[in-house]
Amino acid sequence: MKKMFQIMVALLLTACASAPEAGNLVDISVHDRNTGEQLKLYRHQGKLYVAGRPGNKYAVAVNNKTPARVLTVLSVDGVNAISGETAAVQQSGYVLDAYAGSEITGWRKNMSEVAAFVFTSLPDSYAARTGRPANVGVIGVAVFQEIAPPRPELSMTPSYRSQTESAGSAADAAKSAPAEPRLGTGHGQRESSPVQYTEFRRASERPAEVVQIYYDSYANLVARGVIAAHPVADPNPFPGRFAPDPWG
Repeated sequence: MKKMFQIMVALLLTACASAPEAGNLVDISVHDRNTGEQLKLYRHQGKLYVAGRPGNKYAVAVNNKTPARVLTVLSVDGVNAISGETAAVQQSGYVLDAYAGSEITGWRKNMSEVAAFVFTSLPDSYAARTGRPANVGVIGVAVFQEIAPPRPELSMTPSYRSQTESAGSAADAAKSAPAEPRLGTGHGQRESSPVQYTEFRRASERPAEVVQIYYDSYANLVARGVIAAHPVADPNPFPGRFAPDPWG
């Protein structure tokens, strides 16, 4: 019995290891706040994608996997989620304690409020409405490690300080025309999200890691070949108990 249990654990670990992960220093995931689900990551041609539902609010969850603080600079559609500037790595970001995490739920308006991230049509996205539609459809997180001793700089809890380079264009070559209008991230209603300043000194000018997650509607990701149009279930090696006769 003990031997069987150990084999079962090994199989489970193997299955878990095959799932796509976003980030080595930090784990990045996207959560649909209307349904409460973590959006499935799809890997396609070396890139990671999630399928968003138009009209639903979402959050970017960032979890520090290291034993030291890190600075995470969040770019949504090529725009800094804190300052609203066109994203670059030396702008403001969130500081996370060792092995700590936080959900970033919107565009920061002040130290106590954000405007919710909402999946919306590209023309209604915050980036497009501020004249910057070129990078709509991608979430980027630039991760910086810390050098001691710290000096005063901005940071948040989530935490606040530095920033990220533009995560790049989401305009991949489509295999066919989009099934529906492309998704972007809108400037939703204000909601409470208190933060505070902290100190953080970057160990390097360049980020230690940059994570990118592209997004669009499910229908558009199917049209682009990211998601299989007709998923085929994996065969079950043990569907029954005994071997029946082949003649009925």
